[in-house]
Amino acid sequence: MSKAVETLIKTLDLEKIEQNLYRGESPQVGWQRVFGGQVIGQALAAAQQTVEEGRLAHSLHGYFMRPGDPSVPIIYNVDRIRDGRSFTTRRVVAIQHGKAIFSMSASFQVVEEGLEHFVEMPEVPLPEDLPSEKQLADQFIDKASEAIRRYWQRERPIELRPINLDHYLSDKKLEPKQNVWFRATGEIPDDPATQLAVLAYASDMTLLDTSLYAHGRAVFDPGLQVASLDHAMWFHRPVNMSDWHLYSQDSPNSSGARGFTRGSIYTRDGILVASVAQEGLIRERTHDFGKTGPSGG
Repeated sequence: MSKAVETLIKTLDLEKIEQNLYRGESPQVGWQRVFGGQVIGQALAAAQQTVEEGRLAHSLHGYFMRPGDPSVPIIYNVDRIRDGRSFTTRRVVAIQHGKAIFSMSASFQVVEEGLEHFVEMPEVPLPEDLPSEKQLADQFIDKASEAIRRYWQRERPIELRPINLDHYLSDKKLEPKQNVWFRATGEIPDDPATQLAVLAYASDMTLLDTSLYAHGRAVFDPGLQVASLDHAMWFHRPVNMSDWHLYSQDSPNSSGARGFTRGSIYTRDGILVASVAQEGLIRERTHDFGKTGPSGG
């Protein structure tokens, strides 16, 4: 297990401090705000701890309200809304400095057999045929902005291999679609709940950036205020986050200083395992709406 993955697993392993109350820590990696995927993953992990064994998350819907402070713990308050015969419903509120920074509703279900179908995965190069993050850094790091250099040079628990690099190397306006292979940089425990929490963590990566393709902009653009606003996710099938998954994304709309993106997550064998939808803030900084905003990745 890589050091970054070990830190991620520890981050998702919350401390129970009272009935329905859990404490989560943030890794100290120099970020000014907590990565949105971390809050989603921790909130899901908190909810899962209150659900009886044999029931796994099949969907979550969350809203970011304030940026998270990585220097202090996050308290997760779980509301046990319903325990039915097949489904369990939970609501989680993440709190810092006495205020809510994120809220999430999640539904859990017993494992059942039923009708099955899914849309086929797009035809793309395999991850082994694409440059690794180290190779990308060696080739392009000198041409990238300082913000991008810092991001790619930091050891991270999730490795990304984009199919196309045009967006990262130019300001050309592109079709708002992208395909990215991703996996954990080390072995993830076989526990299904941990696997889903890691997937939820990774699901916040690259989505908001896709909504900027059509405008020739990027999330590191200093002229933009960028943050995740909400995040919805549906878990269809089991995952193994130690293996490659394809994140196929498209952004059908941007308006009102917000960008909307959809994502489909496939195994390397082409099996659809999860679907994601997210809207995020993509505001021009020439409009002064204050310096604070929701958290996000």
